Amino acid sequence: MKSATPYWKPSELIVIGIFTALIKVSSLLTALAGGGMNPVTLVLKNTVATSLLIVLVHKVPKFGVLSLYALINSLFSLLMMSGNPMGVLGTLLGGVTCDVVLRLVGGYKNPWWILGGVAGFDFFSRLVSLGYSFLLYREQTSLFIVGTIVVTLGYLGCLIGLGTGSVFVKELKHAGIIRN
Repeated sequence: MKSATPYWKPSELIVIGIFTALIKVSSLLTALAGGGMNPVTLVLKNTVATSLLIVLVHKVPKFGVLSLYALINSLFSLLMMSGNPMGVLGTLLGGVTCDVVLRLVGGYKNPWWILGGVAGFDFFSRLVSLGYSFLLYREQTSLFIVGTIVVTLGYLGCLIGLGTGSVFVKELKHAGIIRN
């Protein structure tokens, strides 16, 4: 009797876990090295995180990779960094939504669709978090405006990270580390 092969290989799960930890640690170290969360550090932190996420999706181009990344990232944020549970909702919804869209368009084979999927993941997760912030601070619009500016600066870093991530992927393919 032949057993069914699992969808995720152990090596793929290990890569997803390592990249999730690498993204968290590099983001934290970038923020600390930059002297806190100033605008430059915020852009750099998101650039590094998105670049590494692009590499992850190219390394493990399977349906569910963004969802699994979002789940691990959210659990780590909740358990180790006292993250906001409502922020987790945006990340998980972003991961699942973009995985489904990528699956429907057959995007795991096309680098442009991967870039669009990661950009959508970043945008959608931030949009849900901003919506939650709006519900909390609707009487104090100045707080919401400040939050919107911070999120916009962070997303600018994500857009820069799409380009740098593409360069990283190109170099890693040339080196034979990513095989497609």
